[in-house]
Amino acid sequence: MEKKTIKFRDFLAELVLKGEKSSTWRLFDDKNLETGDDVDLLNWNTGEKFAEAILVSVREKSLGKLEPEDFEGHEKFESEQAMYDAYRTYYGDRVGPDSLVKIIQFELK
Repeated sequence: MEKKTIKFRDFLAELVLKGEKSSTWRLFDDKNLETGDDVDLLNWNTGEKFAEAILVSVREKSLGKLEPEDFEGHEKFESEQAMYDAYRTYYGDRVGPDSLVKIIQFELK
């Protein structure tokens, strides 16, 4: 079986490597990411692997029900609208308050 991967934009990959980002959110997960998965972290812009990680926690909730603790280890947004706008650039117009998001906590290997 091929190893699962998670892609990060350049600026987010830098935060991961600095230890400032230890959580990522994924909508419409087609990889079935689960707690305990050993994954390669890839730079979205170049396709290159920049790290390996273990997924220590994977849980789901709707974007509209996120609470402050869901942002631990994740970059912050200046407003709820800015969060929706950011995820619409990644996933298109189908993103809204009812969209399910996988909140993924990871540790670098």
